[in-house]
Amino acid sequence: MTDFSAPFEPRAFFDTIGMFATGVCVITTEGETGPHGMTANAVTSLSLDPMLVIFCAAKRAQISEYLTRPEACFTINVLRDEQLAISNHFAGRSKEGEQPSFRFVEWDGGPRIEGVLAALGCKVENVVEGGDHHIVIGRVVSLHKGIEPHRPLLYYKSRYYDLEGQLNQPAPEREDLAGPGPQLFWDPWEG
Repeated sequence: MTDFSAPFEPRAFFDTIGMFATGVCVITTEGETGPHGMTANAVTSLSLDPMLVIFCAAKRAQISEYLTRPEACFTINVLRDEQLAISNHFAGRSKEGEQPSFRFVEWDGGPRIEGVLAALGCKVENVVEGGDHHIVIGRVVSLHKGIEPHRPLLYYKSRYYDLEGQLNQPAPEREDLAGPGPQLFWDPWEG
């Protein structure tokens, strides 16, 4: 019989769930001083009727504050394999002097990063408590499918990959776990 009372170390949990390969997204919304974003891989579809998606944001992240406001909107920007620097930037891990080149495009659902693989513009439908994170449910109000080739940036075992497995670059490290690991929920503008 399994002992469900035995605690796991956060690092062990993180390493185990990291075996699940995902795409890499940047969630963007309007903040008090303009567009605000965070890198995330905890993103999924929820429902087709109505069209709903979910993502998870740390409660301590400033983006959580913006998404709990009335009439809040956000965009899920699905990154291309050549947009690793944008992922690092929104994870707060750009190297000094290496700001990636990107710009925002206004559309329904909040600011969209130009040139992404795909994007979903959403209005916040609900925000649910989930431990140390908020589970944000968004109603899809606009869709964008980028130009070919459709090659996503992937995340697996604390590393970035492309479809051919050639990229194989380390993801940013998390500061809240013992040892190395990705930083996919860190918000560089939190107070």
